[in-house]
Amino acid sequence: MTHSTPIIRLDEVSLTYSSGLFGGRRSAPALQRVNFEVPRGSITGVVGESGSGKSTIGKIILGLLSPDEGRVEVLGENPSNLRGSVWRLHRRRVQAVFQDSGASLNPRRDVASAIREGLDIHGIGTQAERTETVMNLLEDMGLGADYAARMPHTLSGGQRQRVNIARALAVEPEVLVADEPVSALDISVQAQILRLLTDQHRNRQLTVVFISHDLAVVRETCDRIMVMRRGEVLEAGKTEDIVNRPRHPYTMELMAGQDFQSPRAGSVDG
Repeated sequence: MTHSTPIIRLDEVSLTYSSGLFGGRRSAPALQRVNFEVPRGSITGVVGESGSGKSTIGKIILGLLSPDEGRVEVLGENPSNLRGSVWRLHRRRVQAVFQDSGASLNPRRDVASAIREGLDIHGIGTQAERTETVMNLLEDMGLGADYAARMPHTLSGGQRQRVNIARALAVEPEVLVADEPVSALDISVQAQILRLLTDQHRNRQLTVVFISHDLAVVRETCDRIMVMRRGEVLEAGKTEDIVNRPRHPYTMELMAGQDFQSPRAGSVDG
């Protein structure tokens, strides 16, 4: 169930990336005065083409980047200001699932160890309880106990992403940032992973920030949408409002099918 209270708020947030050596610096604005609210319990989609700033927003929410200007509040805290045990607690409360399912997993650790890692780091439960949590999550992900001893290289892309979702959920976060979680998967597998995410959102009362270049995916998955281009927010609101009554010409183009779909990856098993 979606509530109106924002659990994440960005006020007038700007960030510029700088690059260059020997004094020849070039600046590229990644975000320009972004205002963004995520209601508690929602699945809020951030949609835009490459370079729109959508992944930068995800990194700021996770505390991996600090803005140059503006105010950030995630679960009542500015992640950039947190240190020590408070930062560790925040990292437990805000988890992420990224696009590259293979790179997100240690190739030398089996599935059970990968899912268990957060429980060990944060000291959650007894040894027996941690094992039980891992097995329950494997069932929830549609994998089952037989996958516990499997190594990442033996899994399909969809299976690896299920493990990454399980690992993120193991520590019982309040917020999940999903950054292009299905874009590298075959369309049929995308549907399975999206269904899994929406089921877990509902069952665990998660707040989800869903980042994607694919408006069709966001439209089917999210109850709220924010459309971005070149670091700016073009429009934001409830999904039905954005879909049925888009205000910005860019959004209208997307709704007309003139969007920025990237080539699909080759087929993988779920």
